Amino acid sequence: MTTRPFRFGVVAGKAPGGEGWTALAHRAERLGYATLLVPDTLGTFAPFPALAAAAAVTTTLRLGTYVLSAPNRTSGQVAWEADTLRTLSAGRFELGLGTGCGRSAASPVAPAS
Repeated sequence: MTTRPFRFGVVAGKAPGGEGWTALAHRAERLGYATLLVPDTLGTFAPFPALAAAAAVTTTLRLGTYVLSAPNRTSGQVAWEADTLRTLSAGRFELGLGTGCGRSAASPVAPAS
């Protein structure tokens, strides 16, 4: 449990490139934000690689999925990727799960079988 009664976070999913993305993560940490959350929608970076890149350039910023669309991945795949990210981030990863927003332009690819 944190000693802070309330945390502020950043929700972001896109930047002009890798350097811009890592700069965004570093800036969020420097400004005192507690978390960086990445949505799981088309038009944004894939959450796990984006969070791994952010983990590599930060030390205190918590990193998480902003409602990972669970039907689009097998449970084994989610567990594998979440465990890897938890390890690479020294325990700073937070997994947010959901059912997604349906089959629209904003949702990821077809559900995993």
